[in-house]
Amino acid sequence: MTEGSDPMSAAFAEARAAGARDEAPIGAAIARDGIVIARAGNRTRELSDPTAHAEILAIRAAAAALGSERLSGCDLYVTLEPCAMCAGAIAHARIRRLYYAASDPKGGAVDHGPRFFGQPTCHHAPEVYGGMREREAAALLRAFFAAKR
Repeated sequence: MTEGSDPMSAAFAEARAAGARDEAPIGAAIARDGIVIARAGNRTRELSDPTAHAEILAIRAAAAALGSERLSGCDLYVTLEPCAMCAGAIAHARIRRLYYAASDPKGGAVDHGPRFFGQPTCHHAPEVYGGMREREAAALLRAFFAAKR
């Protein structure tokens, strides 16, 4: 396990590192009892893996660190509203709380699109808190994609 004082700051550091690797600048961190136990940034291009989103990689690392597929008592911090795939993984991992920075009206699945956690087929829904450092996350994403055009 790694120490960390602010999980959202750890997620932003991972987002910036992902952008430096020419990946979409999205980062995630998982904390338990206030301590960051896993962190990751997007690696879809690097790994040629469409499932290598920051949230999925952080969940895998946290599960390995804890030796359990259930991350009860853990909180996930991510710089962008999770997509449907990541929302499904969050539910299956039994994440306690989800904190995200920027909303994603196009690809988000928590407060937009399918609103995954509100569906009757969702067996576990975390507490959700959106908008944490939203402007900072949106600016990071805008700058990255503007440079691509």
